[in-house]
Amino acid sequence: MILLLLLLLISYLVGSIPTSIIMGRVTRGIDIRDHGSGNAGATNAFRVLGWKPALVVVVADMFKGWLAAALIAGLTFGGLLGEIPFDNPPLTAILCGAATVLGHTFTIFAGFRGGKGVGALAGMLIHLFPVAVLLGLAVWILVLITTGYVGLGSVAAVSLFPLITYLRYGTLNSTLGYFSVVITLFIWFTHRGNLARLRAGTENRFEKAMILRRR
Repeated sequence: MILLLLLLLISYLVGSIPTSIIMGRVTRGIDIRDHGSGNAGATNAFRVLGWKPALVVVVADMFKGWLAAALIAGLTFGGLLGEIPFDNPPLTAILCGAATVLGHTFTIFAGFRGGKGVGALAGMLIHLFPVAVLLGLAVWILVLITTGYVGLGSVAAVSLFPLITYLRYGTLNSTLGYFSVVITLFIWFTHRGNLARLRAGTENRFEKAMILRRR
């Protein structure tokens, strides 16, 4: 149990590295949460800082999630801290990845005000659901270029995961099945503001991304 708790703590701290806040400080000398949408994520980094800093944020946030699920989850420290209290490697990867997503969303290094978890989540999903990530990315791009709404694209993409998991394994009654439902609910929760603004017709959209709109 001590080993598991340490891995979760390490994963949380890795996720808590506030990439977009750091980029805002380095490139513009600002707290990105005081500008744009007020969110410390890649979308707001693109809006406020430009595409190059935003690309760094995207890659770094995804790497944090992948690192936790693919590598941190496998650390043993030579058995000095005992063993994981269950024999289920996917569950360990999920827990460590989830801890990173929580760190990304509620960063201890910036007053527990971080991003919405999509970047870190995408990174861990690349390790756990590579095929589903490709399909989700395609849906995200389609929603973005037709509507211009990044948040809507993220919600639509992640909502596919329970369906894809069910089609692949024939059930959601498994570790990965439960996880696919939980992450969907989590992303809906972190994007509740976006969804509320969509209903009110006040959500920001990227007009330049709407390459399929009629002119």
